[in-house]
Amino acid sequence: SIYPGICRSRPPEDVANAALRFRLHRQVMRFTDEVQGAIEQDPALSFGDFIVARRDGITAYMLAVVVDDAAQGISHVVRGADLLDSTLPQVQLQRALGLPQPVYAHVPLLVEQGGGKLAKSVRSMALARGDPARLLHAVLASLRQAPPDELVNSAPPTILQWALKHWRLQAVEARRELEAP
Repeated sequence: SIYPGICRSRPPEDVANAALRFRLHRQVMRFTDEVQGAIEQDPALSFGDFIVARRDGITAYMLAVVVDDAAQGISHVVRGADLLDSTLPQVQLQRALGLPQPVYAHVPLLVEQGGGKLAKSVRSMALARGDPARLLHAVLASLRQAPPDELVNSAPPTILQWALKHWRLQAVEARRELEAP
């Protein structure tokens, strides 16, 4: 749920135990995702002010990832499409901190039959472990990388080497989800 801004204009009664939020400005923002294409969003309306320091003093994910990417000189971020909605809030934070904006590519998320997210937290069924080469081959095919049929009987490191050498981001379909093989 989106933070309604309850404490936005008044200081908290107990500053020592308060979380610190980044206030998003109302503005329609745009960027071109390398997989999903043109993205347009007003992050203040669709995402809302977000926590950058938790009340226990720990730096929250959104601030940590923006600062860490800049500190490491990350130029390209490839991640699951489930994180697409958090990208423009991160861009607004990058701009506020004077940090560079990486190029983003959000690949489809593998989901269970019926569309449920594959996650330990919801006790998803594990992907078949019996033949990791076949599974890796199937995932590459799902991402439209066209691995050769003879590669299915190769060892996983060989398949990964092939994938690194032949990876074509432009072939990945602009979808938010793909059913797991």
